[in-house]
Amino acid sequence: MSLPSPSAAPLAATSQSVPASGPAPATPFPPDSAREHAPADTAWEHGPATMVRRYTPAAAAQPYDQRAYAPAGPGPGLPGPAGPLFLPVVDLDTGGAVAIEVIAEGASSGGPGVAGTVNGLLAAAREEALLPLVLPISAAAVAGGTAGLARLHEAMRMCNRRPREVILVIEGDPAPVERTALLSGIDGLRAVGYLIAFGGIGTTALPLDLLADASPYVIALSPDLVARGPRDPRRGALAESLVRLARGVGAHVLAPGVRDETELAAVRGWGIRLAQGPLLAPPDWRPSHGYNRVHVPLPVPEAAAVTASLGPRVQELLLPAVTLPAGSTAEEVVAVLSAEPSITSVILVDEYQRPQGSIDRSRFLLFMAGAYGHALHAKKSAGRLADTAKIVAKTTPVIAAMQVAGRDNSRVYDDLVVVDEVGRCMGVVRVGDLLRHAADLQAQPAR
Repeated sequence: MSLPSPSAAPLAATSQSVPASGPAPATPFPPDSAREHAPADTAWEHGPATMVRRYTPAAAAQPYDQRAYAPAGPGPGLPGPAGPLFLPVVDLDTGGAVAIEVIAEGASSGGPGVAGTVNGLLAAAREEALLPLVLPISAAAVAGGTAGLARLHEAMRMCNRRPREVILVIEGDPAPVERTALLSGIDGLRAVGYLIAFGGIGTTALPLDLLADASPYVIALSPDLVARGPRDPRRGALAESLVRLARGVGAHVLAPGVRDETELAAVRGWGIRLAQGPLLAPPDWRPSHGYNRVHVPLPVPEAAAVTASLGPRVQELLLPAVTLPAGSTAEEVVAVLSAEPSITSVILVDEYQRPQGSIDRSRFLLFMAGAYGHALHAKKSAGRLADTAKIVAKTTPVIAAMQVAGRDNSRVYDDLVVVDEVGRCMGVVRVGDLLRHAADLQAQPAR
Protein backbone atom coordinates (compact mmCIF):
# COMPACT_ATOMS: atom_id res chain seq x y z
CA MET A 1 0.00 0.00 0.00
CA SER A 2 -13.47 4.35 -4.58
CA LEU A 3 -10.40 3.01 -6.66
CA PRO A 4 -11.00 1.51 -10.10
CA SER A 5 -11.32 -2.20 -10.53
CA PRO A 6 -8.35 -3.96 -12.18
CA SER A 7 -10.19 -4.01 -15.52
CA ALA A 8 -10.72 -0.24 -15.43
CA ALA A 9 -7.07 0.67 -14.82
CA PRO A 10 -4.89 1.47 -17.83
CA LEU A 11 -2.45 -1.15 -16.59
CA ALA A 12 -5.02 -3.90 -17.22
CA ALA A 13 -3.43 -5.97 -14.44
CA THR A 14 -5.02 -9.09 -13.07
CA SER A 15 -4.62 -9.99 -9.42
CA GLN A 16 -3.26 -13.42 -8.64
CA SER A 17 -3.60 -15.41 -5.47
CA VAL A 18 0.00 -16.59 -5.18
CA PRO A 19 2.92 -14.21 -5.83
CA ALA A 20 5.67 -15.22 -8.19
CA SER A 21 8.93 -16.59 -6.81
CA GLY A 22 10.84 -13.50 -7.88
CA PRO A 23 10.38 -10.08 -9.45
CA ALA A 24 10.29 -9.66 -13.17
CA PRO A 25 13.31 -7.80 -14.60
CA ALA A 26 12.67 -4.13 -15.20
CA THR A 27 12.83 -3.22 -18.86
CA PRO A 28 15.30 -0.39 -19.63
CA PHE A 29 14.08 2.52 -21.66
CA PRO A 30 14.43 2.14 -25.46
CA PRO A 31 17.53 3.83 -26.86
CA ASP A 32 16.83 7.18 -28.38
CA SER A 33 19.07 10.12 -29.12
CA ALA A 34 16.74 12.54 -27.35
CA ARG A 35 16.49 10.16 -24.37
CA GLU A 36 20.22 9.75 -23.99
CA HIS A 37 20.66 13.51 -23.47
CA ALA A 38 17.53 14.07 -21.37
CA PRO A 39 17.67 14.96 -17.68
CA ALA A 40 17.77 12.04 -15.26
CA ASP A 41 14.33 12.82 -13.83
CA THR A 42 12.53 13.05 -17.19
CA ALA A 43 9.93 10.30 -17.65
CA TRP A 44 8.70 9.01 -21.02
CA GLU A 45 5.77 7.05 -22.31
CA HIS A 46 5.14 4.91 -25.37
CA GLY A 47 2.95 6.72 -27.85
CA PRO A 48 1.40 5.15 -30.96
CA ALA A 49 4.41 6.08 -33.07
CA THR A 50 6.98 7.84 -30.93
CA MET A 51 7.99 8.61 -27.35
CA VAL A 52 6.23 11.51 -25.63
CA ARG A 53 6.74 13.23 -22.31
CA ARG A 54 4.27 12.61 -19.57
CA TYR A 55 5.57 11.99 -16.05
CA THR A 56 7.37 15.25 -15.26
CA PRO A 57 6.28 16.78 -11.90
CA ALA A 58 4.42 20.03 -12.20
CA ALA A 59 6.61 21.76 -9.61
CA ALA A 60 9.97 21.02 -8.07
CA ALA A 61 9.79 19.59 -4.55
CA GLN A 62 12.21 19.65 -1.66
CA PRO A 63 14.54 16.62 -1.38
CA TYR A 64 13.62 13.84 1.05
CA ASP A 65 16.64 14.71 3.22
CA GLN A 66 20.15 16.07 2.95
CA ARG A 67 21.61 12.82 1.63
CA ALA A 68 21.41 13.50 -2.09
CA TYR A 69 23.41 12.57 -5.11
CA ALA A 70 25.22 15.01 -7.31
CA PRO A 71 22.85 16.89 -9.60
CA ALA A 72 22.28 15.16 -12.91
CA GLY A 73 21.76 18.11 -15.23
CA PRO A 74 21.27 17.93 -18.99
CA GLY A 75 24.72 19.33 -19.70
CA PRO A 76 27.83 20.89 -18.15
CA GLY A 77 27.12 24.06 -16.25
CA LEU A 78 23.34 23.59 -16.32
CA PRO A 79 21.52 23.04 -13.00
CA GLY A 80 19.58 19.85 -12.47
CA PRO A 81 17.45 18.29 -9.72
CA ALA A 82 18.90 15.97 -7.11
CA GLY A 83 18.96 12.32 -8.15
CA PRO A 84 16.83 9.68 -6.50
CA LEU A 85 17.85 7.88 -3.32
CA PHE A 86 18.02 4.08 -3.37
CA LEU A 87 17.75 2.66 0.14
CA PRO A 88 18.07 -1.15 0.40
CA VAL A 89 15.79 -2.89 2.88
CA VAL A 90 18.11 -5.34 4.67
CA ASP A 91 17.28 -8.58 6.46
CA LEU A 92 19.37 -8.27 9.63
CA ASP A 93 19.70 -12.03 10.02
CA THR A 94 21.21 -12.68 6.58
CA GLY A 95 22.54 -9.29 5.46
CA GLY A 96 20.71 -9.60 2.18
CA ALA A 97 18.75 -6.80 0.52
CA VAL A 98 15.16 -8.00 0.13
CA ALA A 99 13.69 -4.80 -1.36
CA ILE A 100 14.68 -1.29 -2.47
CA GLU A 101 13.02 1.91 -1.31
CA VAL A 102 13.24 4.66 -3.93
CA ILE A 103 12.89 8.31 -2.89
CA ALA A 104 12.60 10.50 -5.99
CA GLU A 105 11.74 14.12 -6.63
CA GLY A 106 8.19 14.92 -5.62
CA ALA A 107 8.01 12.25 -2.91
CA SER A 108 7.99 14.80 -0.07
CA SER A 109 5.68 17.34 -1.64
CA GLY A 110 2.72 16.12 0.38
CA GLY A 111 0.30 16.86 -2.44
CA PRO A 112 -2.44 14.59 -3.67
CA GLY A 113 -0.54 13.54 -6.82
CA VAL A 114 1.63 10.51 -7.47
CA ALA A 115 4.58 12.35 -9.06
CA GLY A 116 7.08 11.05 -6.49
CA THR A 117 5.77 7.50 -6.80
CA VAL A 118 5.99 7.55 -10.59
CA ASN A 119 9.43 9.18 -10.61
CA GLY A 120 10.72 6.57 -8.18
CA LEU A 121 9.36 3.77 -10.34
CA LEU A 122 11.00 5.20 -13.46
CA ALA A 123 14.30 5.74 -11.61
CA ALA A 124 14.29 2.08 -10.56
CA ALA A 125 13.70 1.08 -14.18
CA ARG A 126 16.68 3.15 -15.31
CA GLU A 127 18.81 1.38 -12.72
CA GLU A 128 17.38 -2.01 -13.81
CA ALA A 129 16.48 -2.80 -10.20
CA LEU A 130 15.27 -6.40 -9.99
CA LEU A 131 14.30 -6.51 -6.31
CA PRO A 132 10.80 -5.56 -5.10
CA LEU A 133 10.30 -1.81 -4.80
CA VAL A 134 9.13 0.27 -1.83
CA LEU A 135 7.59 3.50 -3.11
CA PRO A 136 5.98 6.33 -1.09
CA ILE A 137 2.48 7.54 -1.94
CA SER A 138 0.35 10.15 -0.22
CA ALA A 139 -2.82 9.23 1.63
CA ALA A 140 -4.68 11.83 -0.44
CA ALA A 141 -3.65 10.09 -3.67
CA VAL A 142 -4.87 6.72 -2.39
CA ALA A 143 -8.22 8.18 -1.38
CA GLY A 144 -8.51 10.23 -4.58
CA GLY A 145 -9.60 7.34 -6.77
CA THR A 146 -9.25 6.72 -10.47
CA ALA A 147 -7.97 10.03 -11.79
CA GLY A 148 -4.96 10.31 -9.51
CA LEU A 149 -3.71 6.73 -9.88
CA ALA A 150 -3.92 6.39 -13.67
CA ARG A 151 -0.37 7.69 -14.09
CA LEU A 152 0.95 5.10 -11.66
CA HIS A 153 -0.73 2.22 -13.50
CA GLU A 154 0.59 3.47 -16.83
CA ALA A 155 4.12 3.80 -15.45
CA MET A 156 3.91 0.22 -14.16
CA ARG A 157 3.03 -0.93 -17.67
CA MET A 158 5.90 1.02 -19.20
CA CYS A 159 8.43 -0.42 -16.75
CA ASN A 160 7.14 -3.99 -17.12
CA ARG A 161 6.49 -4.20 -13.38
CA ARG A 162 3.86 -6.39 -11.75
CA PRO A 163 1.86 -4.80 -8.93
CA ARG A 164 2.71 -7.57 -6.47
CA GLU A 165 6.39 -6.53 -6.79
CA VAL A 166 5.66 -3.03 -5.44
CA ILE A 167 4.99 -2.00 -1.83
CA LEU A 168 3.21 1.35 -1.67
CA VAL A 169 4.00 3.19 1.58
CA ILE A 170 1.12 5.50 2.52
CA GLU A 171 2.55 8.69 3.97
CA GLY A 172 1.23 12.04 5.13
CA ASP A 173 -1.42 13.03 7.62
CA PRO A 174 -4.55 10.97 6.92
CA ALA A 175 -6.70 13.23 9.12
CA PRO A 176 -7.96 15.46 6.26
CA VAL A 177 -8.76 12.37 4.21
CA GLU A 178 -12.10 10.67 4.61
CA ARG A 179 -11.50 7.35 6.34
CA THR A 180 -13.96 5.42 4.19
CA ALA A 181 -12.38 6.74 0.99
CA LEU A 182 -8.89 5.82 2.21
CA LEU A 183 -9.89 2.26 3.11
CA SER A 184 -11.73 1.89 -0.21
CA GLY A 185 -8.62 3.09 -2.02
CA ILE A 186 -6.45 0.59 -0.13
CA ASP A 187 -8.84 -2.24 -1.01
CA GLY A 188 -8.74 -1.19 -4.66
CA LEU A 189 -4.94 -1.16 -4.78
CA ARG A 190 -4.77 -4.50 -3.00
CA ALA A 191 -7.27 -5.98 -5.47
CA VAL A 192 -5.00 -4.98 -8.36
CA GLY A 193 -2.09 -6.69 -6.59
CA TYR A 194 -0.14 -3.95 -4.82
CA LEU A 195 1.21 -4.54 -1.31
CA ILE A 196 0.25 -1.82 1.17
CA ALA A 197 2.38 -0.27 3.91
CA PHE A 198 2.13 2.67 6.30
CA GLY A 199 5.11 4.93 7.00
CA GLY A 200 6.12 7.23 9.84
CA ILE A 201 4.36 5.15 12.50
CA GLY A 202 5.09 6.50 15.97
CA THR A 203 5.12 10.21 15.16
CA THR A 204 2.51 10.70 12.44
CA ALA A 205 -1.09 11.48 13.35
CA LEU A 206 -2.39 8.05 12.37
CA PRO A 207 -5.19 6.40 14.36
CA LEU A 208 -3.93 3.00 15.43
CA ASP A 209 -7.30 1.37 14.78
CA LEU A 210 -6.82 2.35 11.12
CA LEU A 211 -3.92 -0.11 10.99
CA ALA A 212 -6.24 -2.86 12.17
CA ASP A 213 -8.84 -1.97 9.54
CA ALA A 214 -6.33 -1.57 6.69
CA SER A 215 -4.31 -4.76 7.45
CA PRO A 216 -1.06 -3.46 5.90
CA TYR A 217 1.69 -5.75 4.67
CA VAL A 218 4.48 -3.63 6.22
CA ILE A 219 4.56 -1.02 8.99
CA ALA A 220 7.52 1.38 8.80
CA LEU A 221 8.47 3.10 12.04
CA SER A 222 9.31 6.76 12.13
CA PRO A 223 13.06 7.49 11.69
CA ASP A 224 12.82 9.85 14.67
CA LEU A 225 11.50 7.01 16.84
CA VAL A 226 14.36 4.75 15.72
CA ALA A 227 16.89 7.50 16.49
CA ARG A 228 15.55 8.43 19.94
CA GLY A 229 14.21 5.07 21.09
CA PRO A 230 17.55 3.54 22.19
CA ARG A 231 18.32 6.56 24.40
CA ASP A 232 14.82 7.26 25.72
CA PRO A 233 13.14 4.37 27.60
CA ARG A 234 9.70 5.87 27.03
CA ARG A 235 10.13 5.99 23.28
CA GLY A 236 11.70 2.55 23.37
CA ALA A 237 8.55 1.25 25.06
CA LEU A 238 6.50 2.90 22.32
CA ALA A 239 8.55 1.15 19.65
CA GLU A 240 8.11 -2.23 21.36
CA SER A 241 4.35 -1.71 21.58
CA LEU A 242 4.17 -0.86 17.87
CA VAL A 243 6.09 -4.03 17.00
CA ARG A 244 3.65 -6.06 19.07
CA LEU A 245 0.74 -4.31 17.35
CA ALA A 246 2.22 -5.11 13.95
CA ARG A 247 2.49 -8.78 14.82
CA GLY A 248 -1.12 -8.74 15.96
CA VAL A 249 -2.37 -7.37 12.62
CA GLY A 250 -0.09 -9.68 10.60
CA ALA A 251 2.31 -6.99 9.32
CA HIS A 252 6.09 -6.88 9.04
CA VAL A 253 8.01 -4.06 10.70
CA LEU A 254 10.67 -1.92 9.00
CA ALA A 255 13.11 0.24 10.97
CA PRO A 256 14.41 3.08 8.73
CA GLY A 257 17.32 5.42 9.33
CA VAL A 258 19.60 3.14 11.39
CA ARG A 259 22.81 5.19 11.79
CA ASP A 260 24.92 3.50 14.48
CA GLU A 261 25.36 0.22 16.28
CA THR A 262 23.44 1.44 19.33
CA GLU A 263 20.33 1.90 17.20
CA LEU A 264 20.95 -1.45 15.50
CA ALA A 265 21.16 -3.22 18.86
CA ALA A 266 17.91 -1.56 19.96
CA VAL A 267 16.15 -2.55 16.73
CA ARG A 268 17.23 -6.15 17.23
CA GLY A 269 16.02 -6.02 20.83
CA TRP A 270 12.60 -4.83 19.68
CA GLY A 271 12.31 -7.93 17.50
CA ILE A 272 12.65 -6.17 14.13
CA ARG A 273 14.38 -8.00 11.27
CA LEU A 274 13.98 -5.49 8.41
CA ALA A 275 15.99 -2.27 8.57
CA GLN A 276 17.66 0.34 6.41
CA GLY A 277 19.98 3.28 6.98
CA PRO A 278 23.52 4.67 6.56
CA LEU A 279 24.97 2.02 8.88
CA LEU A 280 23.88 -0.77 6.52
CA ALA A 281 24.50 0.82 3.12
CA PRO A 282 26.35 3.97 1.97
CA PRO A 283 24.34 6.93 0.65
CA ASP A 284 25.59 6.30 -2.89
CA TRP A 285 24.37 2.70 -2.99
CA ARG A 286 22.59 1.81 -6.23
CA PRO A 287 21.06 -1.41 -7.56
CA SER A 288 23.22 -1.23 -10.68
CA HIS A 289 26.35 -1.72 -8.56
CA GLY A 290 25.36 -5.38 -8.16
CA TYR A 291 25.87 -5.54 -4.37
CA ASN A 292 22.69 -6.98 -2.87
CA ARG A 293 24.33 -8.17 0.35
CA VAL A 294 25.64 -5.78 2.98
CA HIS A 295 27.68 -6.11 6.14
CA VAL A 296 25.55 -6.15 9.30
CA PRO A 297 27.58 -5.40 12.46
CA LEU A 298 27.17 -7.87 15.28
CA PRO A 299 26.07 -6.13 18.49
CA VAL A 300 27.60 -8.83 20.72
CA PRO A 301 31.01 -10.23 19.66
CA GLU A 302 30.54 -13.36 21.80
CA ALA A 303 27.37 -14.33 19.92
CA ALA A 304 29.30 -16.51 17.46
CA ALA A 305 30.86 -18.62 20.24
CA VAL A 306 27.52 -19.03 22.00
CA THR A 307 25.59 -20.14 18.91
CA ALA A 308 28.36 -22.35 17.52
CA SER A 309 27.04 -25.38 19.41
CA LEU A 310 23.42 -24.92 18.33
CA GLY A 311 23.86 -26.80 15.09
CA PRO A 312 23.26 -25.89 11.47
CA ARG A 313 20.36 -23.74 10.36
CA VAL A 314 17.14 -25.46 9.42
CA GLN A 315 17.51 -24.08 5.90
CA GLU A 316 20.19 -26.73 5.35
CA LEU A 317 17.68 -29.49 6.22
CA LEU A 318 14.87 -28.07 4.08
CA LEU A 319 12.51 -30.38 2.21
CA PRO A 320 9.93 -29.27 -0.38
CA ALA A 321 6.54 -28.56 1.15
CA VAL A 322 3.25 -29.76 -0.32
CA THR A 323 1.00 -26.69 -0.22
CA LEU A 324 -2.66 -26.11 -0.99
CA PRO A 325 -4.76 -22.94 -0.83
CA ALA A 326 -6.28 -22.28 2.58
CA GLY A 327 -9.77 -22.77 1.15
CA SER A 328 -9.15 -26.30 -0.18
CA THR A 329 -11.57 -29.04 0.74
CA ALA A 330 -10.72 -32.16 2.71
CA GLU A 331 -11.37 -34.23 -0.40
CA GLU A 332 -8.58 -32.38 -2.23
CA VAL A 333 -6.18 -33.07 0.63
CA VAL A 334 -7.08 -36.78 0.52
CA ALA A 335 -6.30 -36.84 -3.20
CA VAL A 336 -2.87 -35.30 -2.62
CA LEU A 337 -1.99 -37.69 0.23
CA SER A 338 -3.18 -40.70 -1.78
CA ALA A 339 -1.05 -39.74 -4.78
CA GLU A 340 2.26 -39.97 -2.89
CA PRO A 341 2.75 -42.13 0.25
CA SER A 342 5.94 -40.25 1.24
CA ILE A 343 4.03 -37.02 1.95
CA THR A 344 3.89 -36.52 5.71
CA SER A 345 2.09 -33.18 5.81
CA VAL A 346 0.16 -30.66 3.73
CA ILE A 347 0.57 -26.94 4.43
CA LEU A 348 -2.41 -24.64 3.84
CA VAL A 349 -1.24 -21.20 2.60
CA ASP A 350 -2.87 -17.88 1.78
CA GLU A 351 -2.49 -15.85 -1.40
CA TYR A 352 0.96 -14.67 -0.28
CA GLN A 353 2.22 -18.24 0.40
CA ARG A 354 2.11 -17.63 4.16
CA PRO A 355 1.20 -20.77 6.16
CA GLN A 356 -2.28 -20.76 7.65
CA GLY A 357 -2.44 -24.32 8.93
CA SER A 358 -0.71 -27.69 8.93
CA ILE A 359 -2.34 -31.05 8.20
CA ASP A 360 -0.55 -34.09 9.58
CA ARG A 361 -1.00 -37.16 7.39
CA SER A 362 -1.73 -39.70 10.14
CA ARG A 363 -4.24 -37.66 12.11
CA PHE A 364 -6.02 -36.39 9.02
CA LEU A 365 -6.49 -39.83 7.45
CA LEU A 366 -7.66 -41.14 10.83
CA PHE A 367 -10.39 -38.48 10.84
CA MET A 368 -11.42 -39.34 7.31
CA ALA A 369 -11.41 -43.09 7.91
CA GLY A 370 -13.57 -42.88 11.01
CA ALA A 371 -17.30 -43.42 11.16
CA TYR A 372 -18.95 -41.15 8.60
CA GLY A 373 -15.63 -39.33 8.27
CA HIS A 374 -15.75 -38.92 4.50
CA ALA A 375 -19.39 -37.91 4.51
CA LEU A 376 -18.86 -35.32 7.24
CA HIS A 377 -15.65 -33.68 6.02
CA ALA A 378 -15.01 -34.41 2.32
CA LYS A 379 -16.83 -31.41 0.85
CA LYS A 380 -15.95 -29.01 3.67
CA SER A 381 -12.87 -26.88 4.21
CA ALA A 382 -9.75 -28.80 5.16
CA GLY A 383 -8.88 -26.02 7.58
CA ARG A 384 -11.44 -27.48 10.01
CA LEU A 385 -9.12 -30.46 10.52
CA ALA A 386 -5.84 -28.52 10.33
CA ASP A 387 -3.59 -27.63 13.23
CA THR A 388 -1.68 -24.42 13.80
CA ALA A 389 1.53 -24.61 11.82
CA LYS A 390 4.77 -24.83 13.79
CA ILE A 391 6.69 -22.02 12.11
CA VAL A 392 10.44 -21.41 12.31
CA ALA A 393 12.57 -18.88 10.45
CA LYS A 394 15.04 -20.19 7.91
CA THR A 395 17.95 -19.03 10.09
CA THR A 396 16.81 -20.98 13.17
CA PRO A 397 19.47 -23.45 14.42
CA VAL A 398 18.69 -27.11 14.98
CA ILE A 399 18.55 -26.97 18.79
CA ALA A 400 16.16 -24.01 18.77
CA ALA A 401 13.98 -25.75 16.18
CA MET A 402 13.74 -28.81 18.44
CA GLN A 403 12.49 -26.59 21.24
CA VAL A 404 9.73 -25.35 18.94
CA ALA A 405 8.84 -28.94 18.02
CA GLY A 406 8.56 -29.98 21.68
CA ARG A 407 6.18 -27.25 22.82
CA ASP A 408 3.10 -29.41 22.18
CA ASN A 409 3.44 -32.94 23.52
CA SER A 410 0.62 -34.23 21.32
CA ARG A 411 2.33 -32.98 18.14
CA VAL A 412 6.01 -33.59 18.83
CA TYR A 413 6.67 -35.24 15.46
CA ASP A 414 4.76 -32.77 13.26
CA ASP A 415 6.80 -31.24 10.45
CA LEU A 416 8.12 -27.73 11.09
CA VAL A 417 7.26 -25.09 8.48
CA VAL A 418 10.26 -22.97 7.44
CA VAL A 419 9.50 -19.39 6.34
CA ASP A 420 11.61 -16.64 4.78
CA GLU A 421 12.10 -13.08 6.01
CA VAL A 422 8.62 -12.01 4.85
CA GLY A 423 6.78 -15.06 6.21
CA ARG A 424 6.39 -17.09 3.01
CA CYS A 425 6.58 -20.88 3.19
CA MET A 426 9.93 -22.19 1.91
CA GLY A 427 9.52 -25.84 2.85
CA VAL A 428 9.33 -28.20 5.82
CA VAL A 429 11.80 -29.86 8.17
CA ARG A 430 11.12 -33.27 9.67
CA VAL A 431 11.80 -33.82 13.35
CA GLY A 432 13.73 -37.01 12.59
CA ASP A 433 16.32 -34.97 10.70
CA LEU A 434 16.61 -32.59 13.66
CA LEU A 435 17.21 -35.49 16.04
CA ARG A 436 20.00 -36.91 13.88
CA HIS A 437 21.84 -33.59 13.71
CA ALA A 438 21.36 -33.01 17.46
CA ALA A 439 22.90 -36.43 18.14
CA ASP A 440 25.88 -35.52 15.95
CA LEU A 441 26.36 -32.32 17.95
CA GLN A 442 26.52 -34.27 21.23
CA ALA A 443 28.97 -36.74 19.75
CA GLN A 444 31.39 -34.10 18.47
CA PRO A 445 33.10 -33.29 21.84
CA ALA A 446 33.74 -37.01 22.40
CA ARG A 447 35.59 -37.41 19.09
